[in-house]
Amino acid sequence: MAQTKNKSVFYCQNCGFESTKWMGQCPGCREWNTFVEETVSAVSSKSTTKSARAGHGAGQTPTVLADIAIQEEDRLRTGIGELDRVLGGGIVQGSLTLVGGDPGIGKSTLLLQTCRCLARDGQKVLYISGEESQVQIKMRADRIGSFSENMLLLCETDLGSIAEVIRRELPRVVVIDSIQTMYSENVSAAPGSVSQVRESTAVLLQLAKGMNISVFIVGHVTKEGTVAGPRVLEHMVDTVLYFEGDRHASYRILRGVKNRFGSTNEIGVFEMRQEGLAEVHNPSEYMLDGRPEGASGSVVACAMEGTRPLLLEIQALVCRTNFGIPRRQSTGTDFNRVNLLLAVLEKRCRVELSTCDAYVNIAGGMKVQEPGIDLAIVLAALSSFKSREISPRLVAFGEVGLSGEVRSVSMAAQRVAEARKLGFDTCILPAVCMKGLKSDEAMKLIGVRTIQDAVNAVLKA
Repeated sequence: MAQTKNKSVFYCQNCGFESTKWMGQCPGCREWNTFVEETVSAVSSKSTTKSARAGHGAGQTPTVLADIAIQEEDRLRTGIGELDRVLGGGIVQGSLTLVGGDPGIGKSTLLLQTCRCLARDGQKVLYISGEESQVQIKMRADRIGSFSENMLLLCETDLGSIAEVIRRELPRVVVIDSIQTMYSENVSAAPGSVSQVRESTAVLLQLAKGMNISVFIVGHVTKEGTVAGPRVLEHMVDTVLYFEGDRHASYRILRGVKNRFGSTNEIGVFEMRQEGLAEVHNPSEYMLDGRPEGASGSVVACAMEGTRPLLLEIQALVCRTNFGIPRRQSTGTDFNRVNLLLAVLEKRCRVELSTCDAYVNIAGGMKVQEPGIDLAIVLAALSSFKSREISPRLVAFGEVGLSGEVRSVSMAAQRVAEARKLGFDTCILPAVCMKGLKSDEAMKLIGVRTIQDAVNAVLKA
């Protein structure tokens, strides 16, 4: 009988690199101070590797790629339109999806609502919780609504017992809440450790692919906002979704970071209510709610999130500084980008901003990195500096270069259509985007080549 031997192995929490000794810098990802010590069983790891090698590829023959047929039924609609949009049209059977987000942001609520919709449509769903009891989940479920008999609940953390239940019940969709609470007896480390998270994800991946079951796993996040555990966890799964937003605000953003079966540019917008998460079908109208009237430094911009245009209010406050060094601050967009745009405005339009404090904010707490909002930031800063109100029915978009030129952005027609739908009558956009667009009585289009042209158009508007 083989004697069990325990040994210490060091893992990188960022990329999963394995080493027999501790190192300050990881050779794999070049990050510092990311190694943690784990105790593993030598016999269990060898037996697991041997069995994996014996079963892998046994009796398998390659298939001609052209002979594989794809049907619409391969995607399962969740009943939540915003979630289907982010997933690329629905749940792909046999996929493994990781859902991350801050504590209390609504990850478990969203997945519980998804299970309710799927069970109502006749799909067998298994919800596995390692953090809450059955009574606690029942209390949260009663707040959301009634559930059908197709909804099964299991409170367990042993991955061996979970795998046995999945093989016996054969559900269509499985939810694991959360992966950090699961443990495998083959690994001697504590639940939530690097080796346990990696081993648990590997077992769930094998179940998903082997039995054609869609699996959702909830992942805790670190203080940096990334999923806790090894970075290799995000490489193992098919889809990575992040739930964003201020937990004290009412709206939530579901963003796809990785998706093997769809676009990673789509977002889903939800509003947190007493009965759970509600879809926001028109985010532009929601974001512009409560705009100030007759105030300077406010301009509406149109940004693109995937194929969805979003109208956002850009606010700027420029005032004389009381110190020798002016202060700059931005909320919702890149700080360095704001400094660059203020420098371009000062250089190309002869606006003295070197003695002024400047604050830029995207109202509603939205975070946007798209360069299409550059022109709106410049116009908002100028409006606040000159204390001149810009028409509340004007929208602007365009990328600003260092020479002061206004460069083209993608999907100009969709942006103009969204602004027209919400009642805006004037749109300032790059002149190169005017091709194929026509002004009408409902929307006046002003094409500009430089920020000076945009300034002149705004002052005359």
